This record gives sequence, structure tokens and C-alpha cells, in this order.
Amino acid sequence: MSDTTTIVRTGRKFEQVLAGAREVFMADGFEVASVDEIARVAGVSKATLYSYFPDKRQLFMEVANTECTLMADRTLELVGEGQPPREVLTVAAAQLIRFLLSDFAQQCFRICVAERDRFPELGRAFYAAGPDMGRRRLAEYLSTAVENRELAIENVDMAAEQFSELCKVKLWARAVFGIQDKFGDDEIDEVVHYAVDMFMARYGV
Repeated sequence: MSDTTTIVRTGRKFEQVLAGAREVFMADGFEVASVDEIARVAGVSKATLYSYFPDKRQLFMEVANTECTLMADRTLELVGEGQPPREVLTVAAAQLIRFLLSDFAQQCFRICVAERDRFPELGRAFYAAGPDMGRRRLAEYLSTAVENRELAIENVDMAAEQFSELCKVKLWARAVFGIQDKFGDDEIDEVVHYAVDMFMARYGV
């Protein structure tokens, strides 16, 4: 988050506020969501909520940052040390696709697009916490794989962007435009398979 306000991220009530805010933002969007409703769902007073977050924008950005960080950390936990690139990328693709198709990511995307002109900082925060953080973490892995001569990549940042886009093939657009809201494992596995295959065909050693 780029905001300079210091947020105290400790205590049970802080977690309650985040959980309540997540629930309300997912149900009502950003504009309709009220601080009163967030405080009620979180089970805290408005004074307690404001002691953590001076405004709704910061609260939304914290929710987005927390959720995206959890997803990225979960992916790292699933990747065993020393695994070959194909296995690492398969795990990463599966996690990324499921996140992109999740109700949370889809709602955040809709909020950021809807509020782009009035509150551009929401989109910037979600981009920094989601796509940009994912690109940086993947680029770090790719750099290590290149050093270990497991992959042959000249521009790891571009390769990381390409991999993310490969993971959006077919299903993401269907979710964004409301064509489909439920996705089976077979559908996701198919996109994972082709994304990893294409990436390895280009950059594999």
C-alpha cells in the first residue's frame, strides 16, 4: 500500500475488522458498502474500526493486500524445494487460475474497474498486491532457474508476464463477462496443462 498512514496490524479486533470488511465488500461492492455495516458484521464499534483505518479506501486496500499475500504465500508453501520448473510452474498456474476465478478476485476486479476514475488508488493497490507482486515473485524464481540452467530466458520480467497471461486463457474472460461462474477441476487443469506446456516449449532447456 502506498498510503503513508500507519496501520497497526495486531490484535483480535484487527482480524475481525478485516473479516467483516471482506464480507461486506464482497456482498455490496465498494460504493454501497458502509462503515456502519462493516463494523456491525465485524462485531466492533465504529470507533474501533476507525482506530485501525481512517477511511474505507484504506480498508479495502488492506483486505486486497492481505488476500493476495495469503495466496502468494500458499503457493510458495506448495512448491517443494528443488522441484523442476515444470512442477513448480504447474503448482503456480493452478493456484493463480483458481485465485483469478475466485469470487474475491472477480469482485475486486469489478470494484477497481467501476471506481477507476473516482478512486484510482484502489486499482493501483490491487494491482500492486496482486498482479505486480505475483510477477515479481515469479520473476525471482525464473531468475534462479536460469542461473541453475533449468530455463533459458533473456527477459524474466516479460516471461513472468507471459506466464500470467497464459493462465488467463479461456476461463478468465468467461468469468469476467459473466458467461460462467462455476469451473470444474478438469477445465482448470486443461488451462494449466497448456499454459505450462507452451511456456516450457519456449523457455525450457
